[in-house]
Amino acid sequence: MSEVNQFIIASDAKELNHLQRDGATAVIDLAGEYHVGRGAEDRELAARVIGRMSDIQVRDFALGSHSLESADSYWRMWRDLLVIAPNGFVAPIASVFAALAYERGEGALAQKALDRALADNPSYSLAVLLRRVFTVGWPAKSFTKMRAELHPKVVATIFG
Repeated sequence: MSEVNQFIIASDAKELNHLQRDGATAVIDLAGEYHVGRGAEDRELAARVIGRMSDIQVRDFALGSHSLESADSYWRMWRDLLVIAPNGFVAPIASVFAALAYERGEGALAQKALDRALADNPSYSLAVLLRRVFTVGWPAKSFTKMRAELHPKVVATIFG
């Protein structure tokens, strides 16, 4: 999936906020495709999500963008993206998938996803943080609450 490279967001990008908005919108659009049963048929959209997840704000937006009603669609989306993400792009996808798995009560799967993230990038900050949180047994409901409180702040940063 070499087209992912064209969607990387550099931290010093001239139009950083525009690219972050594009990434957040791509996450919502692809999740919508999963909701109606199309999955990642739109390869460019899937590549856009994977590439834009290189930005921390887009990743944090993705972390909080699902609701109880949309969780299954997001679950399928992150699972599929984890399979197709090229090396160097796995860590953010695997970290978000790990968080969703943990919230669903699938701790062993969450740890395996973090293994994938850390194999891709051993110092990936979210994966390191989640490993600590999951290892000490932080309640999933507390994690869900924290994620829900953070999301509006991320939305405000990206969309103003």
